[in-house]
Amino acid sequence: MPAFLRYSLSILFALISFCSFSQDEAPAAPFQWQVSSKKLGEGRYELRFATPGNSAWQLYAPQMLNEVATTELQFQDSAIQATGNFKDSGNAETVASTLFEGTQVRLHGGAATWTTEISINGDVPASLQGTLLYTYGKGEEFYPGTAHEFTVALEGGKAAGTRILIPSLDPKGALSPCGDEDTADQGLASIFFLGFLGGLIALVTPCVFPLIPLTVSFFTKRSGSRKKGITNALLYGMSIFLIYVLLSLPFYVVEGANPEVLNNISTNVWLNLLFFVIFIVFALSFFGLFEITLPGGLASKIDSKSGVSDFWGIFFMALTLAIVSFSCTGPILGSLLAGALTNSGGAVQLTFGMGGFGLGLGLPFALFALFPNWLQSLPKSGGWLTSVKVVLGFLELALAVKFFSNADLVKQWHILPREVFIGIWIVIGFALVLYLLGVIRFGGPKPKLTPARMGVAVLFMAFTIYLVPGVTNSKLARLELISGFPPPLCYSVYDNPINCEQGIEPLKDYEEALQVAKAQNKPILIDFTGWACVNCRRMEEKVWPDPEVARMMKEDFVVVSLYVDERRKLPLTEQMVYTTKLGTEKSIVTVGDKWATFQSENFGAVSQPQYAIVSPSEQALTKTKAYTPDAKEFREWLQCGLDAMKSLK
Repeated sequence: MPAFLRYSLSILFALISFCSFSQDEAPAAPFQWQVSSKKLGEGRYELRFATPGNSAWQLYAPQMLNEVATTELQFQDSAIQATGNFKDSGNAETVASTLFEGTQVRLHGGAATWTTEISINGDVPASLQGTLLYTYGKGEEFYPGTAHEFTVALEGGKAAGTRILIPSLDPKGALSPCGDEDTADQGLASIFFLGFLGGLIALVTPCVFPLIPLTVSFFTKRSGSRKKGITNALLYGMSIFLIYVLLSLPFYVVEGANPEVLNNISTNVWLNLLFFVIFIVFALSFFGLFEITLPGGLASKIDSKSGVSDFWGIFFMALTLAIVSFSCTGPILGSLLAGALTNSGGAVQLTFGMGGFGLGLGLPFALFALFPNWLQSLPKSGGWLTSVKVVLGFLELALAVKFFSNADLVKQWHILPREVFIGIWIVIGFALVLYLLGVIRFGGPKPKLTPARMGVAVLFMAFTIYLVPGVTNSKLARLELISGFPPPLCYSVYDNPINCEQGIEPLKDYEEALQVAKAQNKPILIDFTGWACVNCRRMEEKVWPDPEVARMMKEDFVVVSLYVDERRKLPLTEQMVYTTKLGTEKSIVTVGDKWATFQSENFGAVSQPQYAIVSPSEQALTKTKAYTPDAKEFREWLQCGLDAMKSLK
């Protein structure tokens, strides 16, 4: 077996061995709890937690072990505070724990009842959501921080007035057929194409490119005949495609449990910050500061797998390629997936994007096997591959800034306003150009300024110069070519940014918009949007400013923008556990929770932007409209909504 394949197999087996190592995991929470409350005074309640126990386990009574509490209450709102320690029913047995070196611990062997007091600052909700963290174990087993989420009614509390499901808003019963037939699968072709393009880009990275002639030659020689070699190579390419498609399947399970989960992931502050760190690390690796490698292999396992053949052997080699090339393909694939999650979410879109990536990566292997003479026309591996890797490093830095910007926008920190964002990109762009010209070097000899290298340098220089007006407070700062990617025009360092459109000031609450619409007898234009939504910004910066669109939105509609990723908490009296149409329970805690659920329950979508037109009597006037970069098409849809409003009268 060729050395490169043997080395790849060793890495793959090491990874399998590494992943298969695991410690004993805690079983599913074995204790059932009943939670009740008792009013003690204004804003003061006693919570009672009762469990019948579990004969197979011992429950740790509320106590301190090594300065850590075995029992704790957690609430999502700081207005709720625990005012006392837990009190137990007194039937706990005190024993000397061998696990804690003879320390006296109190354990429940059967039923237990605990009580504690809480205070609520402000209006008291009709029901309270919280989490009880408790500890249990047996012998040397010890499971602290086991979570039990609960909802308990509070005497005298104010019932939530939040409306979620409003049947008359269903676009299937709209007065006019104008709008999108099905927004769920829009953009699949473009996402597949972007994935395919990403796969082709990954092909010319230093981790993958040298493997093309080696792999094709290996399949051709080991198969005994050209026909068999071509069949195996085609199967190899198909296996690469299949592997990347299979990677998207877990998202269907997650999405089935909660259709909004992918959108929540894409706008999660900590996940975006994690992407920011990961992309910085990848960039530094591409610059040659260190190598990202997987654990080494085990020789015995290599030998046991070196003789595999036919489909599973070839599939195994394709999986090896996917793993050993991860340090180069990971950032490209990560950028694709993050973009798909942000723009629409949806497991179908992930499948199309990853399938396109797998096809772009695997197809060349099959084509070179069909036409081996093409291998002679490939450029030899050399310094140009290092240059490609460094250029990708600069692009990773730019993408890292975007992920940090997503977190900044969601939390409204104003750490990275628009001009700072663009300024960082300008610095990265000029540094990239200087690298291509040989001024900045990451080791090695000074590169030759070939026509291809100069052409790429000119391209990046032109783009960087185009960005320069973006840091000014002028009309040229709009930068329509990258519209939606930087922070919004109003998210600025300037006190009065001249590009911040003030003519349209959407409301931020549906119920408020409904009251205004009834008073003015105008239809409501609902804009489901998000702080980290790229296509939402493109609509606001390219379509909304169209003179006729702006006039209609300002004069003929009551516009309300509902941010599905708004992390600001709702008042306690509006927080609740909502049961969806599918019968699943969902906690409504933040403003974003409320509007995301409002969108999915009434309009059957979780992607943004999504627009809906409803009457003051809450009748759907048209079908909904998704991302529509054509101002004329958007105007026609708005006019259709106005015509439906007139017919309703």
